[in-house]
Amino acid sequence: MKCLLPTLALVLVTSTGAFAQSSSQTAIANFIGKDGKETGRATLTKGKNGVLIEVEVTNLPPGKWVAFHVHETGKCDAAHNHESAGKHFNPGNAEHGFLAANGPHAGDMPNQYVGADGVMRAQVFNSMVVLDNADNGIRGRALMVHAKSDDNRSQPSGDAGDRLACAVIE
Repeated sequence: MKCLLPTLALVLVTSTGAFAQSSSQTAIANFIGKDGKETGRATLTKGKNGVLIEVEVTNLPPGKWVAFHVHETGKCDAAHNHESAGKHFNPGNAEHGFLAANGPHAGDMPNQYVGADGVMRAQVFNSMVVLDNADNGIRGRALMVHAKSDDNRSQPSGDAGDRLACAVIE
């Protein structure tokens, strides 16, 4: 019995340390729809060269492509159409869009498809951002789903339309 206690303590210390490291490697973002109600969630995971974003958002227009971006401000005020999230996150002052001559910027991500059930499910890897402690860090900023697809070249936001769902990255 005496031999088992030090081993158990070592396992607890090791597990606690791994948990602390793991929590700094991930972030959560809960989406709020235009009606102010929770409508989905994203889990963000730090990768070697960017951030993996796993997302599921409900109550979207079914059967269409929608724009998905990182916005500069971590505020999602549904009463004002999520304008509180500011512009696209663009720490390098690049042009908007994957097809722009001097783009894309850090907030640009590919359009996502909403299924017939009105749910957008996706895994997106953004290699232009990190979670924390850098000019291109996105913790404390917002994820946004727009009403239309991004044309990947119109300035400054790809003609993506209304802001349907917003989530603060925590």
